[in-house]
Amino acid sequence: MDSPERNRRLAAVAADVEACRVCPRLVEWREEVGRRKRAAYRDEDYWARPVPGFGDPDAHLLVVGLAPAAHGANRTGRMFTGDRSGEWLYRALHRAGYANRPDSVGRGDGLTLTGAWITAPVKCAPPDNQPTPDERDRCLPFLRRELDALANLRVIVALGAFAYQAMARELGLRPRPRFGHGTEAELADGRTLLCSFHVSQQNTFTGRLTAEMLDAVFDRARALGTAR
Repeated sequence: MDSPERNRRLAAVAADVEACRVCPRLVEWREEVGRRKRAAYRDEDYWARPVPGFGDPDAHLLVVGLAPAAHGANRTGRMFTGDRSGEWLYRALHRAGYANRPDSVGRGDGLTLTGAWITAPVKCAPPDNQPTPDERDRCLPFLRRELDALANLRVIVALGAFAYQAMARELGLRPRPRFGHGTEAELADGRTLLCSFHVSQQNTFTGRLTAEMLDAVFDRARALGTAR
């Protein structure tokens, strides 16, 4: 698949993601958050729609989270943009050479990724950050289409157990190693699934995930992705 065809297919996925209203609970929640807003963002127009993947269509690295944050990507319209989790992730991607800048505040901030694509199994912000299994399964065809279009992928970094379980299931990983930070599994097609604790405030504030730990994962991802 050449680059123009890859770009066309990813653009089509993005358009279908943004138009989706399949899960009533998620539609109601994301739009309610967009109306109520957080006080700090009361003058902003929230995106309040499903959030498509973002990055380099020629990526060798795929970063998979859980779902958009209510006042992060659900506000800004870009994955991991506008919240503390995104601050951690994009700083690490910048240090690893995947991002041209260490911060991500909005869709027009000039951030670009080279060699990396960021997505999530669930494209809408869920209440309490907890999508149901049915919501996850209804959304997985979008992720499947992204995987099909991203033909150069060599490494998938799963941020958190939810992302790991979704990706292991989707990619047919058997046997499935127990999730843990730094867990690494080779897939049948030769790609590698690599795990990290999620960049949530709960993990970063408590020290369960440190910058050094996150850097080690992306350093490993780069080594795996460029060695083939």
